[in-house]
Amino acid sequence: MTKTILYCATVDYHFKAFHLPEMQWFKQQGWDVHVAAAGDMELPFTDKKFTIDIHRSPFHVRNIKGYKQLRTIIDHHDYDFIHAHTPLGGVLARLTARSARKKGTKVIYTAHGFHFCKGVPFRNWLLYYPIEKGLSHYTDSLLTINKEDYNLALRRGFKAKEVHRVSGVGVDTSRFKPLPKHIKATEKKSLGFDADDFLLFNASEFNRNKNQQFLLSVVALLKRDIPNIRLILAGEGTMLEDCKAHAHHLGIADRVTFLGFRKDIEDLLPVCDVAVASSFREGLPVNIMEAMAAGLPVVATTNRGHNELVRNHREGYLLGPHEPELFAEKVKHLWAHKNLREHLGQQGRRTIEEAYSIDTVMLEKQLIYQRLMGTAQPTSYQSVIGR
Repeated sequence: MTKTILYCATVDYHFKAFHLPEMQWFKQQGWDVHVAAAGDMELPFTDKKFTIDIHRSPFHVRNIKGYKQLRTIIDHHDYDFIHAHTPLGGVLARLTARSARKKGTKVIYTAHGFHFCKGVPFRNWLLYYPIEKGLSHYTDSLLTINKEDYNLALRRGFKAKEVHRVSGVGVDTSRFKPLPKHIKATEKKSLGFDADDFLLFNASEFNRNKNQQFLLSVVALLKRDIPNIRLILAGEGTMLEDCKAHAHHLGIADRVTFLGFRKDIEDLLPVCDVAVASSFREGLPVNIMEAMAAGLPVVATTNRGHNELVRNHREGYLLGPHEPELFAEKVKHLWAHKNLREHLGQQGRRTIEEAYSIDTVMLEKQLIYQRLMGTAQPTSYQSVIGR
């Protein structure tokens, strides 16, 4: 009898962006793969896709309907595994799968960064911590993606049957890779920049947590010292128009390029000189891992996700989230020392290859999946995503 896994998240794009490799792996093992999420995107490696009413806000009334829809889906299918992602996906899946667990279904939840962590407002702890700890009772395997969350789950006595730390979702190092030095200037021109422009890059949703206003302030501090500095911001979100207005207010609108949503990040990153990130909170940020794989040094604010990936003077620099002047100093130092940029970028590439590639992460997950299946060693895995 064919085994079946159900993936659940808030939006279907989450799976296209982060989880196709593991969905592919289950197909390779002969499993049927089902997906439940909001959205109408077609997904590869998917046998059935259910569109449910689910909203990222925990207080949205739509989640009541989503709960009923997901409960009906689970009750009508004999799932072997249910793997939940995103906070609301994790809440609804674990609540609706309680009866299925009693019949043998294994429920897995990947926490892509707890909303309660060091430095967040206390209200986050009041709201999200009791929910996550309570739902851990209905979790067979809790997967965390950084040391802080892993240690917190153990220290606070989360009741999942097992708790693991995996190295995020993995980066395809065949897609994200450095450009040969002799063609970088030519590629800059092809994107509309001058060959000697000093390009800072950030790709992330425009919201308060990502804090792109901080990066705009850094460029404003550096515009006289580095006349050829350019900040490239890719992404969309609720704060996009505010950031554009802020760039005009700071007098740097001509130094900032807002790209909007892009599907060619692997082509843009290697052309740039430094990756910058200003988030207050991260789990294990894919945008930083992709930049490191592309050979860029990183200057970022301190948080649990950035701290996991970047070591001072190894892959780049970490600064406090309220220190734009120190952040600017590090950027200026990298501008002035091209050989240092190359050295830090090479070290970042090695770090990703050794610990955060798709193949490495899939081997970690295979061990977990196969232990839940009751089988032995992981099978070999070859990613074909993006090739």
